[in-house]
Amino acid sequence: MGRRVAVERVESQVRERRIAAGLSQQALAERAGLTRQAVSAIEAGRYLPNTAVALRLARALGCPVEELFRLPDVPPRVRADLVGDVSAGDRRVQVARVGGRLLARPLAGASGPLTPADGLLVEAAPGGRGAMVDLLVDPEVVEHTVVVLGCDPALSLLSAHLSRRYPSLRLLWTHAGSLAALRGLARGEAHAAGTHLRDPETGEYNLPFVRRELAGRRLHVVTLTEWQQGLIVARGNPRGIAGPADLARPDITIVNREPGSGSRAMLDAALRAAGVVPEQVRGYARELPTHLAVAEAVGSGAADAGPGIAAAARVLGLDFLPLQEERYDLVIPTDYLDAPAVQALLEIAVHPGYRAEVEALGGYDSSRAGSIVAELGA
Repeated sequence: MGRRVAVERVESQVRERRIAAGLSQQALAERAGLTRQAVSAIEAGRYLPNTAVALRLARALGCPVEELFRLPDVPPRVRADLVGDVSAGDRRVQVARVGGRLLARPLAGASGPLTPADGLLVEAAPGGRGAMVDLLVDPEVVEHTVVVLGCDPALSLLSAHLSRRYPSLRLLWTHAGSLAALRGLARGEAHAAGTHLRDPETGEYNLPFVRRELAGRRLHVVTLTEWQQGLIVARGNPRGIAGPADLARPDITIVNREPGSGSRAMLDAALRAAGVVPEQVRGYARELPTHLAVAEAVGSGAADAGPGIAAAARVLGLDFLPLQEERYDLVIPTDYLDAPAVQALLEIAVHPGYRAEVEALGGYDSSRAGSIVAELGA
């Protein structure tokens, strides 16, 4: 038997050009002096024509050979710093430049399979953070991206509105609790971090934590929204939960948020004010990563209550017991403030269309969006 010869793969556009010309395979075959079977094989990629056949097809279709046959695009390969943990077999990553570093973040969590990847991880340095990534997007995309860490579900809407208005720019939202977002920003992993942390000693929002976690950095703190924070409970509140004190009842089970999140801090403060210690609350140690995850647990009957925002309760048709109004701020290093994607983010945050959609979620007040709370380290 003869040895099979390896032939470089070539993409054929013959079928598309033939259909555009209104020709059948038989008609094209007759024009080019070929058999119909040969044309079929060429269109299916089973037969790579020689130069003479390719020229005859091009003449028959009235186009250059380069419009009929081309080598497949080779994805650009880039070196990036890995951010976050890579699960076994997980190769899909989002890629963006933050400052002078190109960062690759694995697509993890429940939304990972639903999020298109920017690239595929080829290799990672053993024990290190360096990686090689084959890009699936135009390299210009990763250079015109703003990365935001935070827990506000409305950041996904902000991303969509930004892309509609500025197709060449992009916002990547990575979910993180308030304290984790500030620490990620301090490590240089994002252009902005969202936070809603109340200092129990002063009652001041966000600035004490920003000063501590990003000491000495030049920063702008800008309000994105204000929202209602409280307890998410089942529809109709069948357990008759009236406030934080009821969470100590033996017939009540809750789910919680992780330490460092604004919701966890709110719940802890509310329990202290009610004279309840965490050990009295069933489910206190069961931690979920997002506002919506807490709402889903309550909606499914896995818990009777959990801390979160009004919008998360409303989207699942649950009841909500408001405990406090909170200010959700974006913390932006001054060095990034003039970047086109960051400027677009701030513009969209005050755009009437975006604000109207956010307030339609329920529990949001965007009237102070865009207000500069503080300029630090100037």
